[in-house]
Amino acid sequence: MTASPSHPALPAFAVFAGFLAAAGIPIYIFAPTFYAQNYGTGLTAIAAVLFWLRLLDAVQDPLFGWMSERLGRDRRFWIGFAVFILIGSLILLFAIPPRTAPLLWFALSMTGLFSAFSFLTINFYAQGISAASHLPGGHMQLAAWRETGGLIGICLAAVAPTLLMLWSASPMVGFTLGFAGCGLLASWMMRHQWGGAAPRAPSNFAVIWQDHLARRLLILAFVNAMPVAVTSTLFLFFVTHRLQAGAWAGGLLLVFFLSAAGSAPVWAKAAQRFGTRQSLIWAMSLAVVVFALAAFLRSGDVAYFALVCIASGASIGADLTLLPAAFAQRLSIIAPRGGQGFGLWALMSKLTLAAAAIAVFPILDGAGFNATAQGQTAQALWTLTLLYAVCPLILKLVAIGLLIKTPLQDEQI
Repeated sequence: MTASPSHPALPAFAVFAGFLAAAGIPIYIFAPTFYAQNYGTGLTAIAAVLFWLRLLDAVQDPLFGWMSERLGRDRRFWIGFAVFILIGSLILLFAIPPRTAPLLWFALSMTGLFSAFSFLTINFYAQGISAASHLPGGHMQLAAWRETGGLIGICLAAVAPTLLMLWSASPMVGFTLGFAGCGLLASWMMRHQWGGAAPRAPSNFAVIWQDHLARRLLILAFVNAMPVAVTSTLFLFFVTHRLQAGAWAGGLLLVFFLSAAGSAPVWAKAAQRFGTRQSLIWAMSLAVVVFALAAFLRSGDVAYFALVCIASGASIGADLTLLPAAFAQRLSIIAPRGGQGFGLWALMSKLTLAAAAIAVFPILDGAGFNATAQGQTAQALWTLTLLYAVCPLILKLVAIGLLIKTPLQDEQI
């Protein structure tokens, strides 16, 4: 690296993480609803596009991981180019009305956006392996800063459109401009942190996948991320149609992600004191209780759902902090350059979002759910509740079972 990362570098990692995170889950929350409500795009068609994007990820994420370990001195140029593509794609998605069929415009914009997002995320997390080696707190210290920054970025992105509605008739245009400004700031802060050519030989996918612990962590990451993928995909629908509280959606999202951001450093400390696996089991068990409570919510239960958001956000804070830190620690031993390892990690994370979309949207359509309708049938609302609360509960129980059988070591991460 140009400069050895130390304490002054941690804010740069936090801000860049926030910029990237704002282009992740919030876009999955807002984009399908935006195109369904403004352009009448069908949910099943949107699900097909999202599934296609994840098929593309199956090819390009490992490729981006391979590229990451071979960029050398050109890394800064390609990072800058990817930031340009990411911002430009978001402008096309939200700020410019479709110049062709809305579904095609949606597909092209999302392809550019998430391709750039993948490339940047893989390089960013791989760079963290080297950065952590220069920090007294190692991987856990970096993860706490990075994931807290990322969650704050999600908070700002989640609430921004709702707040902008107070001043603008086109809140997503303002959101896009703000995102562009944040991207430029984050890129400037990270300008000295991108490493050049590394002395170690590039990694090998086979070595990573054949390693028992790395493979178990990848599988665990996939299963454990499925519940949040489902709830993120259905969040706006659940708040608007089940709770009849669409006006509260932005505030509830903010509560959820603020809770996650606030809990991330706490979980990092807990992992150092009680062990990573024990801390994750506590967090996942909390999520199971939360999903069970959410299944009984009805119209008007906004206050109770706010409590659900606080508790589930705290649970997610552990998932986002501890699992990547554990995986990075393992990669530092078996594949220190990290690009190909985090290429696989990114693929697993995004496959969960694709699986969620391709599974839940057609089921909702089949139950008669209509995103643009003011009222829903009893069957549609029952199906929405089942998908939002009961299915994630079952998936979380499976994740707990996998974690119990995963031999995590209580090493300093």
